[in-house]
Formats: sequence, C-alpha cells, structure tokens
Amino acid sequence: MTTLMRTVLVVAAVAVLLLALLWAFQRRLIYLPDGSPAPPAASVLPDGRDVTFTTSDGLTLSAWYVPGRRDVTVLVMGGNAGNRLHRAPLASALAEHGLGVLLMDYRGYGGNPGGPDEEGLFRDALAARDWLGDRRVVYFGESLGAAVATRLAVERPPLGLVLRSPFTDLAAAGQVNYPFLPVRALLRDRFPVAERVGRVRAPVVVVYGTADTIVPARLSRAVAEAAGATVVVIPGAGHNDLVMLNGRELVNAVLTLAGRSA
Repeated sequence: MTTLMRTVLVVAAVAVLLLALLWAFQRRLIYLPDGSPAPPAASVLPDGRDVTFTTSDGLTLSAWYVPGRRDVTVLVMGGNAGNRLHRAPLASALAEHGLGVLLMDYRGYGGNPGGPDEEGLFRDALAARDWLGDRRVVYFGESLGAAVATRLAVERPPLGLVLRSPFTDLAAAGQVNYPFLPVRALLRDRFPVAERVGRVRAPVVVVYGTADTIVPARLSRAVAEAAGATVVVIPGAGHNDLVMLNGRELVNAVLTLAGRSA
C-alpha cells in the first residue's frame, strides 16, 4: 500500500469518525440550555407566579405566569439557549401594558427534567397552551422558539403569532453557523418553519434585526413571505441585542396583535 493511499484512508477514517460523533452529539450543539433552577417568579416579576404543567409524555415542567389586566395572554417560547430568567425583561414589558404572560421553559431548561429535541419541545409548548385553557392567546416565538410556535399555531390556532428572528428551517440556520459541515444531511431535528407557516390561520408578524449573524435577515424575510406576514425590521440589531428582547418595536408588535399599539 502506497503512502498516498494510507494517507487517504486515514483521512477518510477520521472524517467518518467525526461525522459519526456529530451525528451522535449534534443536539449538544443545537440546544444550549441553562439547566439551573430559576428563582421564584415573584422575586423577578411583580405579581409573578410559579406554575407547573404536565406534558403528554409525563414530564412536569415549571414556568412563570403573570396575570394581566386584559383578556389576552402571551405564551412565550424561547430560543435554544438560557432559560426563562433571561426572558424576564420581555415578560415585564408586556405585563406593564396589561397583558398576561406565560413564560415557559422547555424540558432540560430552567431546572426542568428531560432532554430537548424537536418533538419534545412541541409537547412542552402544547402542555403550556393546554394550561392556559380558554384564554385568548398570542404566541411569541424567539428564534428556535419561532419554529415551536409555528407548529403550535398550525395545530392550536392563536389570536396572533409573533415570530422573532425566525429561520426557514434549522438546517438553513445551521449551515450559516457551521458552513464546513453537511448540516442538512446530518440533522435529526428539522423545524421546518417556512414549510408550515403558510398554514397558520391567524395574523402573523415577523420581527428581525438587520445585523443578525446567527439567523440572517434573508431567512426571516423568507419566512415572512411564506406567511404573508407583517414585517417589523429593527435596523442594526443583532440576534441577542437587548432591543430584540424588550425593545419598543418588538413589544409594539405583540401589542398590535393583542388589539392595541404602544
């Protein structure tokens, strides 16, 4: 066997090993939960309450609920990182305008049991929606949570749907962040937002920042086009900028769907 052939075989073996490891551990790259227990809701949000609900596969999840003065509640579905404590500024801003807020955490986030995957996150959101009962609800989905919110909106139509920094599907966003990998071929969890959002029978608003390097604006625009959505563009905003958490434009988008502009 020639030296060149040996080299080719070694490189091929290493590549196969790396792809196998990526296949096995890919969810650790996708989901970045802060698994530490969240503090009591009342210590973070005025009138905040600690609540729990049980998923269809038997997990009991903790969440924060802030009752509102109005008859509309916002169900907040976060992105792939952190936990509900990191989204408290959004809940506070919405509550100041009289909206109720259910700030949920997925399995594996905020002290909740279990490990996240695509089907599990949907089960978690469905359990949160069931907990809200017959309340009038606006869904708010942030980044990865926009995919969860879109699927929930197809199956349980809301009063309105706000998608903050949505991607067309997870592979498209993954290819941006891992351009050297065959992301689409490797992914187990797909989150096909653009494919589903056209079936949502509720007003849709898409909010994105022009300086987003994690979910580029072109992906969010494609989702908006598929949905026939109202678009709110925040110039110069990146994916994790504060203005994308509780900025006036973002909050106003939710309030508009709830029947009142800021």
